[in-house]
Amino acid sequence: MNPPSDGPSHSASASALGYLHQTRWGLLELLRSRSDDPTRSLTMEMYDDVAWDEAGTPTDLKQLKLHIGSAPPNLTDASTDLWRTLRVWMDGSSPGDPYGPVLSLITTSSVGVDSAASYLRTVNRDPTKALAKLEETARTSTSKETETSRSQFLALSSANRAAFIERVYVIDQSPDLDGVDEEVALTLRWLAPSEHFDTFMDQVWGWWSRTSLRMLQGQRGPVTVAEAQSALERIRDGYSRENLPMLVEADELQIDPSSHHDRTYVKQLKLLQVRPRPIEKAIIDYQRAYLQETRWLDRHLVDLEELDKFTERLVDEWERAYDHMCDQLPDDASEDDKRAAGRSLLHSLCNESALTIRVRFQEQFHARGRRHALADNRTIGWYPNFEEHLEEVLLKTS
Repeated sequence: MNPPSDGPSHSASASALGYLHQTRWGLLELLRSRSDDPTRSLTMEMYDDVAWDEAGTPTDLKQLKLHIGSAPPNLTDASTDLWRTLRVWMDGSSPGDPYGPVLSLITTSSVGVDSAASYLRTVNRDPTKALAKLEETARTSTSKETETSRSQFLALSSANRAAFIERVYVIDQSPDLDGVDEEVALTLRWLAPSEHFDTFMDQVWGWWSRTSLRMLQGQRGPVTVAEAQSALERIRDGYSRENLPMLVEADELQIDPSSHHDRTYVKQLKLLQVRPRPIEKAIIDYQRAYLQETRWLDRHLVDLEELDKFTERLVDEWERAYDHMCDQLPDDASEDDKRAAGRSLLHSLCNESALTIRVRFQEQFHARGRRHALADNRTIGWYPNFEEHLEEVLLKTS
């Protein structure tokens, strides 16, 4: 992330771009490691900006430095990015531990020629030369911004400084935000459906945004390589002939339930005296199914003919269940009995039916929402003789 203040705390909030870069880099790390041990775990803001963990022990800590602009500053021996990063690592672990985690500074900047950082890259690496340059700068620099970091570095014993720098790596000219997006897309192109690549990538970033946000909020633990692989395969499987991608998450909907209370499908539920919470869930299903179908159609994942055929199957299923319900009711059934039978029919079709638009699409909200859409245009209903009762309700409210 962007460098924090060199004051007593390293917890100063980073910019929105810094956090975005950090989270997107996390997915890139997972993709780069997909052929490694699937049990490896990636964390964010636990040990460092991004870190790898094995069995609860951090093995690789990564500090990210994003500089926006056409010419990011060079990473010199006196750079604040370098010294603040070293201080973060000195504060956060035992710097003199030769068996400690690998420490990587990943920056969009370039390293200066013959600088300490130039000797900490993987190519032409020479930690001894890097250490000598850092020690010289720590003693001679007059920068107030890095004074605390340099003093802390010199306070280490010479052996601890050497062990510390031996574990430090600098990766310069790393991809910026656009570059990370491009590398992720290039890495996933072999997996993605060729005709729906952009939609596939939207889903991947959507999954990762939700996952990384929960990690940053402390609502979940690390993400393993295996979990990431499974998520990507699940998204890809949505593009088979027997499946469809889920393009609408429930939490993205902004719905005012009161705006639906005059809709016919809601009146049908009220005829049954359904409680408020199930009605609110029905409204969500109705709106989510509508938006899902709109996105499928916009992306040419389904056509109107397939939707019409699914509607016919839903109506046929309802006719069989509705007729059975009516046959089971005695001629002298009370209104309470009829409402109970209608609620049972509603529950059976909306919560127990396995009917879906495609055999491997298992998100039941779509079929539930489609049923409510059919109830809205009075093609189906739940209450015995629902047409007659709806007419009475509509007359009273007209």
